[in-house]
Formats: sequence, structure tokens, C-alpha cells
Amino acid sequence: MIEIYAAILGASIGIAGMSVSGFSRRTSESREAVIRLSAGLESIATKLEDLHQDMKAEKVQATADRREIYERLNDHGNRIIVLESSRARIAPDQQGN
Repeated sequence: MIEIYAAILGASIGIAGMSVSGFSRRTSESREAVIRLSAGLESIATKLEDLHQDMKAEKVQATADRREIYERLNDHGNRIIVLESSRARIAPDQQGN
């Protein structure tokens, strides 16, 4: 995730640097370009932060889902053991009768 932030930051610094030097003759246009780039960068940063939060939430949810699945599997395993043991107790009694 840090690599994404670094790449975006590097690209935005490069773009901002080139646009500032390219528009240095026209101060009003250069200010507008910097403002647009800054707003775009802030928007991207916000979206990346939202994505990061969503990924964290999904990871937490996935962990909870796995925990629930393993608890259910454990319950079913215990039920199967009980059924097999009761069947094993019933089977010898039926053979003897």
C-alpha cells in the first residue's frame, strides 16, 4: 500500500513540477493547473484511503466468516462423533438379539 502512495506521490510531484515549469510564463494558468492537480491528487488519496479501509473491513469480515465456518465444522464434527458412537453402541446390541 505504501508503494502505491509513493508512486502516486512521485507521479504527482513530477507532473506538478513539469506543469509548473511549463506554465511559468502564465501565472494565472499555472495557478489553475496546480490547483487542479492538487485537487485531483487529494481525490486520488481519498479514494485510496477509502479502498484501504474497505480492504481492512473485508479482511476483518473474512476472518470472522472463517471463524464461524470453523466453529460450525467443529460442531458438525462433534455431532458426527456422537452419532457414530451411538450407532456403534446400538449395532452390537442388535447383533446379540
